[in-house]
Formats: sequence, C-alpha cells, structure tokens
Amino acid sequence: MLITINADNPQPRLIQQVLDILEEGGVIIYPTDTVYGIGCDITNKNAVERVARLRGLDPSKAMFSFICQDISQVTEYSKTINNDVFRVMKHNLPGPFTFILNSNNKTPKILKNRKETIGVRIIDNNIVDALVRGLGRPILTASLKSDDDITEYFTDPQDIYAKFGKQVDAVIDGGPGGSVPSTVIICTGNEPELLREGAGVLQ
Repeated sequence: MLITINADNPQPRLIQQVLDILEEGGVIIYPTDTVYGIGCDITNKNAVERVARLRGLDPSKAMFSFICQDISQVTEYSKTINNDVFRVMKHNLPGPFTFILNSNNKTPKILKNRKETIGVRIIDNNIVDALVRGLGRPILTASLKSDDDITEYFTDPQDIYAKFGKQVDAVIDGGPGGSVPSTVIICTGNEPELLREGAGVLQ
C-alpha cells in the first residue's frame, strides 16, 4: 500500500490509517529528516523480527535505533542522562542525529545489544512526529539501503514502493528522501563522542 502524506501538513485521516497498521503489528517505510527508514512499533517483537529479516539481519545482533517524540520519552528507555549529554541533546534535537545511550529495563529485550545500549532519534519530520505522538510509543527505525553501487540509499518513494511494496504493509510517500544518514553520537561515557559523521553538525 502506497500512502501519500503531505510533509508540511500531514492529513489526520492518513496518519490514523498508518497508526492502525502499526497497532496491528505492521511494518512501514517512511520518510525521516535524513534517509527513508523502515520500522514498526518497538513493543511488537514479531514486527521487529520482520524488519530484521527484511534488512537481512540477525534480530539478536541487529543494532536498531528507535524514534521518540521528545527527550522525556527518551529518558523512559535510558539510564540517567548526565547534564552535558542532556544539554547537547536539547540543543540539537529534533534533528539528524542518533544518540547512543545506556538502556534501562523498559527497553524491549529484542532491542538490547551486548553493551546494553540503544540508539535514539528525535526526528525533524512532521509525518514521523505525528506517528510517534499518535502511537504513544517509539517507532523502530532502520535506514533503507539500496543495493545500487552508486546510490547507497533510496531517495524516491516510487522506487521504494516498486521494490518493497509487497514486503511491507505500507510505504509512505512524503516526498524525496535524503542520501546522507544521521550523525551518530556515543553518549555512554562522561562526554559525547562522535562515532559517525552524517547529516547533522553538532551545535
């Protein structure tokens, strides 16, 4: 199913249509403020495993991130965030960053890795914001990579639908996607540390 949603003013009826899919354990492809992503409700183990299979990953080893609606929701799934990290997150989010934090016991077991860390994002995208707020829970996010030798990520939702339309429950067309992934910042120590340089530049 291809659902075209206005990126500036997401139509509530269409947002609810996608929310119903997520509530039923569906897997969706959606735009972000960087590249297109594939995901689901993080509390649905079967859906998370399905995303892993679609990405060709072992669910027990996959390093998935998830999207929260705000920093308050981030703190529900992470251990105490120190003041320096909190200031950096508050100053740069929403935006094209993934922050690696120490996870707590509320984080679904399937999303915990051996280091017991999680990757969290707060995305500057009206469609995703409406979905996360409407669901009331974070949404899993994994970058939708292309097997093209030239283009690493899919940018055209029509191309995405042609390739993945029969493998997922919905593809959201929110306009052209980016081609540069998020900047990844490790925040498990005393000070934030750059792991991967991407679309975001820390302020």
